[in-house]
Amino acid sequence: MRIRPVRFEDFPVLQDIERAASRCFRDIDMPEIADDEPFTVNELARYQRAGQAWGAADGIGRLVAYLVADLVDGNMHIEQVSVRPDSARRGVGRMLIEHVAGHAAAAAVPALTLTTFVHVPWNAPYYARCGFRRLTEAELTPGLREVRSREAAHGLDRWPRVAMRREMRR
Repeated sequence: MRIRPVRFEDFPVLQDIERAASRCFRDIDMPEIADDEPFTVNELARYQRAGQAWGAADGIGRLVAYLVADLVDGNMHIEQVSVRPDSARRGVGRMLIEHVAGHAAAAAVPALTLTTFVHVPWNAPYYARCGFRRLTEAELTPGLREVRSREAAHGLDRWPRVAMRREMRR
């Protein structure tokens, strides 16, 4: 697997990856998540222009996963990680997270953050195995509160969600 910056021509592939990865939510009675539309081309372009969109390409150069991130209160906030189902459970998502962690460390960013579903096995439990810890309500920064507010407005709070943080090693 090779991690590389996302290019403009990758956007339709990223949307397909996100759609395919989301289908598994149907199996756990979360069809609204399975049917949610992926990031738009304009949204993906914003991450790409900021240098905060990476893809994982297989041995023949086909993108099989991607991650986009944003700066939230001085931390690198992982907005989305999606892995094509036929490439899942092979460490591709973790490779992307570690790549972003290296990028954040090189930029002296203190932590990685994300928000995710509490009870979905490939969400909060997975991120805990990747070194993230759950944040209490009191630990939420203003920016994370805003992220959570946008998620609630989008209907994601129908299922329990949590913000998580991974400190960067110095």
